[in-house]
Amino acid sequence: MTDNPSKWITRFPIAFAAISLIVTIVFFAWWAMKEQVVFGNEKFDQVKWMQYAATIQTECKRGDMAYDLKKHILARGVSREAVMVLLGRPSLEDNNTIEYDLGKCMHVYHALRIYFDEHGRLINSQISSH
Repeated sequence: MTDNPSKWITRFPIAFAAISLIVTIVFFAWWAMKEQVVFGNEKFDQVKWMQYAATIQTECKRGDMAYDLKKHILARGVSREAVMVLLGRPSLEDNNTIEYDLGKCMHVYHALRIYFDEHGRLINSQISSH
């Protein structure tokens, strides 16, 4: 019972392509849901958000609330002042952007960036890594 080498030559590329396709699909599925999986563990709680501001260097405590905050609370058109009243003093402040540290999530430091238009109205928010 000897295997024909030509069978292996034709089967190997097909198997490699199938495995590559499966790995690619799994990766992009994870990438599409990463934000919700990593940052969607907890509902936003203003008191906890303020308390966790002091512990951002080691843990992802604020990160657990970031997805809910981004998807359900930070609405387009909200004023910059209203966002700062809700979330407190930002870690970084620019003309049209404020940023809140989320802590070390998935071995990388993350932040919630909130973008405003020239009138100080929220236009977008995103979770970014440093």
